[in-house]
Amino acid sequence: MSFANKTALITGGNGGIGFAAARLLIAQGARVAITGRDQKKLDEAAAELGPSALPIRADINDPAAIDAVMKTIADTFGKLDIVFANAGVSGATPVGETTAEKFEAIMRTNVTSVFLTVQAAVPLMGEGGAIVLNGSVMRQLGAPGSSAYSASKAAISGMARVLASELVTRGIRVNTVIPGGTRTSIWTRGDREGATLDATEAALSPMIPMNRFALADEVAQAAVFLASDAASGMTAAEIVVDGGNTGAPMGAPAFRR
Repeated sequence: MSFANKTALITGGNGGIGFAAARLLIAQGARVAITGRDQKKLDEAAAELGPSALPIRADINDPAAIDAVMKTIADTFGKLDIVFANAGVSGATPVGETTAEKFEAIMRTNVTSVFLTVQAAVPLMGEGGAIVLNGSVMRQLGAPGSSAYSASKAAISGMARVLASELVTRGIRVNTVIPGGTRTSIWTRGDREGATLDATEAALSPMIPMNRFALADEVAQAAVFLASDAASGMTAAEIVVDGGNTGAPMGAPAFRR
């Protein structure tokens, strides 16, 4: 795959899957804008990615900030070829213990802000453009305490199909990558603060046929493929990167004992 002369936006590109995708795109010739809320992490990511990275500090929950991101991209790149709407948050929302504010905050970041990002990016995109949304297997696992996060990721799958239908006449493809458990810091933030990634992976891996979490690079490879010309015949499609968690759950070590 080559991304020479391509420009991309990755929200939440200063870490995890987003950073891995930015690194892959840049290695294959793209110029990539990455967003994040933490200036220090953005600066560190940009330093590692090199001069083809454009770090933009922004809170995508703010529509004005999204507009400012697009203006910066327009002024710097003049266009967008790829959008990877990757930024998202998790959080426990158990029945009986969840405020409206907490539930709505997760939905705001994971659904509303994704839609507004895509909507703001479309005027910068043209024929051959590619949009990739970041979903999750949590849309279907029924994990206790995850109502808001799971609902938000189910919404991503539904919204992607609508966006694909609306944007096909503009020559813009919309697809979704669906990660399972992945080795990123999302497992150690917020309600999980104090947990370790290794311990979390060890606890959950027996339910995954491949008996491990995916690496951020493995999920990023799928996202980058969907953004590439190699996937030019694909829209409203999904690639699941979950070690068989949803496709072959009975193959997990927990069921092989």
